[in-house]
Amino acid sequence: MYAVIKTGGKQYRVEPGTQIKVEKLSVNEGETIELPALMVKDDEGNIVFSGTVEAEVVEHGKHKKVIVFKFKRKKRYSRKKGHRQPYTLLKVKEIKVS
Repeated sequence: MYAVIKTGGKQYRVEPGTQIKVEKLSVNEGETIELPALMVKDDEGNIVFSGTVEAEVVEHGKHKKVIVFKFKRKKRYSRKKGHRQPYTLLKVKEIKVS
């Protein structure tokens, strides 16, 4: 059984027990959150286009640093910036079909 959810402008395929990193959510660690499912496929192969996914917030953190480097030759121009995107780690508990 799996479901497709959408959060933070991205779609994720999740199964019960898996952990996913999504864009940072304003939920405290240890709390449970319900996300609407775009599609749910059960063990028998039936596809349902409604349902919810129950997930637990494991932690908040930041991804590895991404370096953005701009350079223009012969103009003495160079710029170096770093960026660390915040994320929320979710552990999927259960998929409910409605």
